[in-house]
This record gives sequence, C-alpha cells and structure tokens, in this order.
Amino acid sequence: MDRDETPIGGLAAPPQPTRQLLHFTIVMDLAAIILSLFISRWFAIGILLYIAASRAYSFRGIRLKKYPVVGFLTVFLFQGAVIFFICYQGAGRYTVHDVPLLPCLIASFLIGALYPLSQVYQHQADQKDGITTISILMGKRGTFVFSMIFFLSATFLLYLRFNEKGQLNLFILYLFVMLPVVLFFLYWMMKVWRNEEEASFRNSLKMNVVATLCTSAYFLTLIILNH
Repeated sequence: MDRDETPIGGLAAPPQPTRQLLHFTIVMDLAAIILSLFISRWFAIGILLYIAASRAYSFRGIRLKKYPVVGFLTVFLFQGAVIFFICYQGAGRYTVHDVPLLPCLIASFLIGALYPLSQVYQHQADQKDGITTISILMGKRGTFVFSMIFFLSATFLLYLRFNEKGQLNLFILYLFVMLPVVLFFLYWMMKVWRNEEEASFRNSLKMNVVATLCTSAYFLTLIILNH
C-alpha cells in the first residue's frame, strides 16, 4: 500500500512493492492466524485484530494513517497494549482477567514515545501522499515535547508497577540502562531546536536503534534475573 520514495524504517532507499509481495503478506497473515490457534483462542483473536488494525492503517481504501489522532491511537493501542496482552496471556496460558492492565498501558506509552520520532523527518513525503501524522500535527519541535511526555509517563507507570511488586531495585536498573536513550534524545532535541533540518532520517534511525537496544537489553536482563 505504501510506495515510499524517501527513507522509511531502516531503509534509506526503499524498493517499490510488487503484486507478489501483496500475495506473500496475505499468506503470512493466514499462517500467523492458523499457528496462533495452537497457542490459545484469545491469542488468535489478538493476532487477528492486530493484523486487521495494521491493514486498516495502511490500506488505501481506509488509510487510518492519514488521520493524525486515529492513526497514532491505532499504533499506541495495537503495537503496545494488545501485543503485551496476547503475549502475556499466550505465554502463561492465563485467563483474560489475569492479564495486568498497568503493564499493557506501559507498553503503549513506550511505543507512543518512540513512534512520533520515526515520523519527524517524513513531513514533506507524508503531506505529498495526503497523510497528516501526529508529528506533522505537533510540528518538529512539538514532536520532541510530545515524545518526552509519553516517555516520562511510561517511566512513572513503571515506577508504580515495580513499587507495587516491591521491586524498586529493578526500576533503578531501568533508569540506569535507559540512560543512553535519554542522553541521545536530549542531544538530538537540542540539535533540532537550533536547526530543524537535524530532524533527519539518519538521526531518527539512530534514536530507534539506541532505544530498541537499551529496551531489549533491559527486559532481557529481567528474564535472566527471573530465571
């Protein structure tokens, strides 16, 4: 559905999608739904909803991504809370009522903090395609303020979660591991404040890589400590 000619995701020069790619993605979607049935009914329903939301986000006939608030909330909900919900339920075979809501919200706020930063360099390309993203709505400087608020909110919710579990030592570990993310974010934000041209694909990719590596390292550490 997307025919980006400018950098997107991790690709500086994205190739144009083909009809074969569309067929392949449909096969992969069906395989995902079928395989998820072997985990649980709720996991399969979650996968189905996630795929439906993802397709509605990009599909030209619906194109949720062209609406700044609706598009953002689609990503916020489905790439955050829904993914956490089905993984928690599927991995532990818990009932729906056993899944804690606070971690679902934390997952969404973490996604909500990073997602607008992946759009901040695409304003011209998105507007050419008739899309108004949350980053366009906020402006380049406003995008950084928006992301900072969501990251601080996620951090506060994590504090509440770890305090609730009597594990504040793990929260302190989180602050330590995520320090490179905070420092790079502030460094990039100051550069954009002086020159909005610094809101570039290269810097966005660096932010994404640093955030992904640090977040993954932290949660991998938690898995090791718990087992």
